[in-house]
Amino acid sequence: MKKETICVQAGWKPKKGEPRVLPIYQSTTFKYDTSEQMGKLFDLEEEGYFYTRLQNPTNDAVAAKIAQLEGGIAAMLTSSGQAATFYSILNICSAGDHFVSASTIYGGTFNLFGVTLQKMGITVTFVDQDASEEEIAAAFTPTTKALFGETIANPGLAVLDIEKFARVAHSQGVPLIVDNTFATPINCRPFEWGADIVIHSTTKYMDGHASSVGGVVVDSGNFDWNAIPGKFPGLTEPDPSYHGLTYTESFGKMAYITKATVQLMRDLGSIQSPQNAFLVNLGLESLHLRMPCHCSNAQKVAEHLQQDERVAWVHYCGLKGDQYYELGQKYLPNGSCGVITFGLKGGRETSIRFMDNLELAAIVTHVADARTSVLHPASHTHRQLTDEQLIAAGVAPDLIRFSVGIENVDDIIEDIDQALEKAY
Repeated sequence: MKKETICVQAGWKPKKGEPRVLPIYQSTTFKYDTSEQMGKLFDLEEEGYFYTRLQNPTNDAVAAKIAQLEGGIAAMLTSSGQAATFYSILNICSAGDHFVSASTIYGGTFNLFGVTLQKMGITVTFVDQDASEEEIAAAFTPTTKALFGETIANPGLAVLDIEKFARVAHSQGVPLIVDNTFATPINCRPFEWGADIVIHSTTKYMDGHASSVGGVVVDSGNFDWNAIPGKFPGLTEPDPSYHGLTYTESFGKMAYITKATVQLMRDLGSIQSPQNAFLVNLGLESLHLRMPCHCSNAQKVAEHLQQDERVAWVHYCGLKGDQYYELGQKYLPNGSCGVITFGLKGGRETSIRFMDNLELAAIVTHVADARTSVLHPASHTHRQLTDEQLIAAGVAPDLIRFSVGIENVDDIIEDIDQALEKAY
């Protein structure tokens, strides 16, 4: 099926007499007739539902739809995008391990990697994603277990050279994990360029209406966890919490997602609620219609800002001359996302005055939904970072993150113009 059809049809396949719309299985538990049946489920000897922390029919249908959209073999929903990021790393790293990440990533992810995981004994080296393959490879150590990047960095909007990152990761025997939140599988499928694991904050474009927080981890099924003996013991050696079961032996290509579900979700419990999964599914059904509108509107807004002499700079990979225009044409030929970043002449204070005078666009700690929104990352999402860390993350002090919605673009531009008039 094509992407448009997958958005609408995949995941839930009703049988005779069943609901046409995906039901909300709002139940913690599922009944069985015998103790033996339940025991086999706990030993992973049979498939089935017994507790929603591990599996739920609503969640599984939505996860299957997203996996199909990305071209992966399986997916696991999480309670938030942050949880998905955390699990994607923790599933293959433990105390004493190391991974490498692009530095131009979401501020919450930067803090998770550089502070919280550090406390757990998992270290990270941040690299310039535009550096050469040799420079990036130099950050690897014998304990490195993964390479991480974002298709379109939030909020710097740097476009990741996925093929380059994949070559580096695979030359070092580790998987490439890509956060594909901003592009969505409508505009880019990282697996087709060599990525091994993809994650999303479904809170953003997938939900599309700012109604439900969630995340997802998707596995391509392509990475060979056994290629380097002893490199990934959590997957290739017996798990004592399941009577010595070895994930790669028992589940083959499904090893990564199975371990994430039955071990990490079992123990840490950052589950997606069936109600939120239902809402994400409603968003997915129109994702293929919304993304082209977001991108078309954003392109027009970016071009309008570029022509305004009060605007110091504009970053959007759809603009010719943008630093990432060529990479955008390669990986995102049909459009990137609805998010633009720009700065105003006059610096931070002028930017704040501009934002405070917007009427249609709302100042919110959110991005990538149907409504136009705006944020000043240095004052909000990234305020925990030092100036040096801000620069490393691609966030200038005057950077305005403008998330273009699907309203009439003329109304959006009119709102920008009136706010600019009041800012000067």
